[in-house]
Amino acid sequence: MGRTPSGRILLIISGGIAAYKSLELIRRLRDRDIAVRAVLTRAGAQFVTPLAVASLAGDKVYEELFSLTDEAEMGHIRLSREADLVVVAPATADLMAKMAGGHADDLASTALLATDKPVLLAPAMNPEMWQHPATQRNVERLHRDGVSMVGPAAGDMACGEVGTGRMAEPETILEAILVRLGGSGTLAARRAVVTSGPTHEPIDPVRYIANRSSGRQGHAIAAALAAAGADVTLVTGPVNLATPPGVTTVQVETAREMLEAVQTTLPADIAVCAAAVADWRPEQAASGKLKKTDGTGAPLVSLTTNPDILKTLAAPGPQRPRLVVGFAAETDDLDANARAKLARKGCDWLLANDVSPATGTFGGARNTVTLYRQDGGRETWPELDKTAVADRLVASIAAELGTATP
Repeated sequence: MGRTPSGRILLIISGGIAAYKSLELIRRLRDRDIAVRAVLTRAGAQFVTPLAVASLAGDKVYEELFSLTDEAEMGHIRLSREADLVVVAPATADLMAKMAGGHADDLASTALLATDKPVLLAPAMNPEMWQHPATQRNVERLHRDGVSMVGPAAGDMACGEVGTGRMAEPETILEAILVRLGGSGTLAARRAVVTSGPTHEPIDPVRYIANRSSGRQGHAIAAALAAAGADVTLVTGPVNLATPPGVTTVQVETAREMLEAVQTTLPADIAVCAAAVADWRPEQAASGKLKKTDGTGAPLVSLTTNPDILKTLAAPGPQRPRLVVGFAAETDDLDANARAKLARKGCDWLLANDVSPATGTFGGARNTVTLYRQDGGRETWPELDKTAVADRLVASIAAELGTATP
């Protein structure tokens, strides 16, 4: 008798030379006892055959939207909803554009539009196609819709060019899938609180002080924690992002509201402070709009310090989470500033990243972080998209907390 599958994947294979990697991904998934049902687009079938996909998956391959046989056996609605996760590898620029626009003109795009399950994309395309403003607009739209991405990576391309556009390697995609399936099981029954986005500190009813933050990294961490089985509360400042699936979300404006919301979630096992909290706020916000009057100069705004959410959570006491993780956004002397902040805040781990304008980290889809630990440990991760950063962090958290009873 076969073993019970530990998860179910709907794998959509679209066109592109990277489609050959999907065969290795299927093999790795089956080695983990994860059931795979595959959809192969017409373009994808130019690179891998239905027979090869079916042989590895151990299930028939679906190709046509208007196949009477397929519809009788497995309608596209069932196909899109009987999986725990929908994975698109490779995800071409064309298919991503269809997803962003809500098109449904073949089986792959129809299944993606009809699914109520989380979606993970592994983009693969020429570097110029990836960097094109149209593709980046679609990436932004898909992120706002709650779609996760792993990759693309940088390197040599099949076309002979070099740049960002390579599909992530199968083991990297597998790691992202396992996090979303809660593969390790170590975060089941764990409670987590994540802060995300900026805070807005009012100067008057129409103006405020804020930091540059899209909230993508914090939202990705919340989604990855929830996918790994944790009970997650996301406390977020103003962002233009969809609520991650399976996450309880509390929306706030100011640092004081964020601290109050975080404290109401305690006790928790895990706290990840990824929000870009404003360090200062106006001591007194004006009740009416401050007027610009010729010849009088700019108004004086007296600032006061905001509460330190990370330091408050990391302080010893019965409510302290077992693992407190902070972020350090630096523009220079990253190593020295990160180590100083880790000591000053008292958190267990600190993820430091360079947010100088040239990096594009604030508001962008990618991040390069170094993980610092109180015991002196230090790990520099390669440049990753923010979903992959979240997955790697959650995998590290799961390894740290282990399988002991919470």
